[in-house]
Amino acid sequence: VYEYCPAPGQFINEMPRYEEGDTYETILQKAEESISGTNDIMISLGGYGGYVTFGFDHTVINIPGEKDFRIWGNAFYELLNPDQRGGSAEPGIVMVSYDTNCNGLPDDEWYELAGSEYYKAETRHNYTITYRRPDPNRIPEEDDSGFLDDINYIPWSDSDGASGHMAKNTFHNQSYYPLWIKADTISFTGTRLAPNGIDLSGTGRYYVLYAYDWGYVDNHPNEYDELNSFDISWAVDSEGNKVHLPGVDFVRVYTGLNQYCGWLGETSTELSRAQDLHIALPGIPLPDPLK
Repeated sequence: VYEYCPAPGQFINEMPRYEEGDTYETILQKAEESISGTNDIMISLGGYGGYVTFGFDHTVINIPGEKDFRIWGNAFYELLNPDQRGGSAEPGIVMVSYDTNCNGLPDDEWYELAGSEYYKAETRHNYTITYRRPDPNRIPEEDDSGFLDDINYIPWSDSDGASGHMAKNTFHNQSYYPLWIKADTISFTGTRLAPNGIDLSGTGRYYVLYAYDWGYVDNHPNEYDELNSFDISWAVDSEGNKVHLPGVDFVRVYTGLNQYCGWLGETSTELSRAQDLHIALPGIPLPDPLK
């Protein structure tokens, strides 16, 4: 893991866990120990823009006509209407980089893997959000649901001129702002997907987050191998033009939605593992390219 830069969120400082005295370097090490190999310990990227950058110990080759790597999340479908593919889908956008200068560092150009939503009109590109550290002197204000005990917790503003707050819920009482960060603001820029959460109850009691078709992390349950796998050939440049990469050495995943769903909290991408699909692992067979 080369970078772990989460946005604020209800699982931040818990996945991985912050301990008194932790620095960015020690938190980075904890993130690496969580998702390296087959450790399968979930890390959270927080709200929109929060990201992790990791690499394999080799170049993942771009093989035409095949998916090249896979990433595990914790998405699930609700039991009432599983065919609608709604439940807990917290899509993360994938970016890739090829080590062109051969220095072993993720400092070359980055390319987004254009998923099913990339070219849609409701998708925003070059979107920026800034979060501000919560004011320690503020007076927390509860909402009527009983699930949110600080509705004005973390202020945010974005490049569209919108602003709001990430609320704090009663289920997670730790700081949602990364405690190892000294700066009072954190900013992220990237592609923002359209909201996918719907309150089916109409009263804020039952939110369903619907999966996008393909191309995102933590978007479909892990048992759907094909829908959690990625083709390097989907790569596009900053203008949306397709590019050809011989392979990738580095992968970046960031939370793709700026969305808050009541007592469920912010939509935050989680992940636990990645695999080169051209190399078999014990107990995990390679996918059948004919399927």
